[in-house]
This record gives sequence, C-alpha cells and structure tokens, in this order.
Amino acid sequence: MSARIVVSGTDTDVGKTVFSAALAGALDGYYWKPIQSGLDEETDSQTVLRLSGLAPERVLPEAYRLRTPASPHFAAELDGVTIEHRTLEVPSADRPLVIEGAGGLLVPLTRSVTYLDLMARWRLPVVLCARTALGTINHSLLSIEALRARDVTILGVSFIGEENVETERIIVDMGKVKRLGRLGYVMPLAPATLRKAFADGFDIGDFLKAPAR
Repeated sequence: MSARIVVSGTDTDVGKTVFSAALAGALDGYYWKPIQSGLDEETDSQTVLRLSGLAPERVLPEAYRLRTPASPHFAAELDGVTIEHRTLEVPSADRPLVIEGAGGLLVPLTRSVTYLDLMARWRLPVVLCARTALGTINHSLLSIEALRARDVTILGVSFIGEENVETERIIVDMGKVKRLGRLGYVMPLAPATLRKAFADGFDIGDFLKAPAR
C-alpha cells in the first residue's frame, strides 16, 4: 500500500498547508483536506494545487466545505451542516496520500469529537509541523504527549521558519521524536522555489519508511 501521511500542526497558521504542498509534490502523490473552513479567500486545496505541481485530479475534493473561517464544529453550525465524522474515511489512492488536518490536534469537528479522535481511528502516521519561533517548545511537547496518549504514531517533527538550533534540539530530545527537517520561509513562494527548499531541508526517504511505534 502507498504511504498515507497525516500532516498536523502545533496550532493554526503554523505553515502546514505550504509544507503539505511541498510534501505532496515531492512524493508525486495526492493531497486531501477533509474539512475546509473559510471559503472567501484561497482554500488550502487551492493553495496546494497552486504550489505543489500536482495535476488537479491529484488534489482530492474536501468532504466538507464550510463558509466561516472558524473551528469546524462552529463553522458547520453556522452553515447548518452536521459533520458526520464516522463517514470520514481515508480515500483510496494508488500513490502516496498527504492528508492535512485543521489547526492543532484538539480542534473540534463536533461538540464531542476532535481531529485527534479521527487520527486515532485512522491509525496513520502523523507529521507534526512546528514553528521555530518563541512558544513552540510548549506547544510541540504538549502535541507530542497528546499523540502518544492516543497511541498515534509520530513520523517526526517538521520545523517551519528560521533556524533555531536550541529550540529544535530540545523538542526532539525531550519529545523523543525524529527531526525530519526544516522548511525556511520561501521567497518568492512559487512551485520551483518551494520544491528546492523542501529538497534542501528534507530527505524524502524519511517519509516513506515504516515508522517505529
């Protein structure tokens, strides 16, 4: 079976959509965002299509498209939509599949179910995207503990931002996780520059190895 990887973040706006675009493109795979909240600006799927170099059919349609840029549970309520989380099953794909979550791990899909509940049911390896800026140590270590508490396999941590050697080291050492690499700020942000930045910062083989539990 082709690799199936969930990309999550320590919190919102950490850069996981750009990272997901780079990863899906490097894997020459598929991308799926199960739930999109906020439709007025470019959606995450549209961003990935623009930056990844993937053909349009490789960016799979969202299961839910909600108008308000808010937590999925609240955006769904405002739209009069019920998110049936039990129907959210991982799509079949003949190539690697990158699945992007929303915000952090405990973002609620409904008033009783979080994204982490979904990840625990899927039992797929997770890449945790973490900023290198101030505050990320606490967010990252809490996220690592939450994943382990639910027996979710952590493929590793992908850092995003300017190099911060000590912050990256303490998260990896205390969290006992693999450092997958770091994606610096890409300027200009375009398919070619993103592809090069990802190739410079990561070993794609790390995303294809069977993760240790």
